[in-house]
Amino acid sequence: MIARLEVRGLVQGVGYRWFASTEARRLGVAGWVRNLENGSVEIAASGSEDAVCALIARLKRGPAGARVDEVRELPAAGLSELPEPFDVRR
Repeated sequence: MIARLEVRGLVQGVGYRWFASTEARRLGVAGWVRNLENGSVEIAASGSEDAVCALIARLKRGPAGARVDEVRELPAAGLSELPEPFDVRR
């Protein structure tokens, strides 16, 4: 399963990318996470359906200090081979 997500809320400057990367690696999910200019975070994730769904559930909570207002699914067209292990992009 491949998912592309945009996470909105207070998700920059609070360790959200590190949190997403740590959780993805624990679950064996490939992909990447990066900050967007609009203050949100974008995530591309690939793995078993169970693992990706578990990651999405954790992303909705976020780390302490973050406030997740919304996790939107975006079109995943064009995403194929994602990096493994999960990568934090700048």
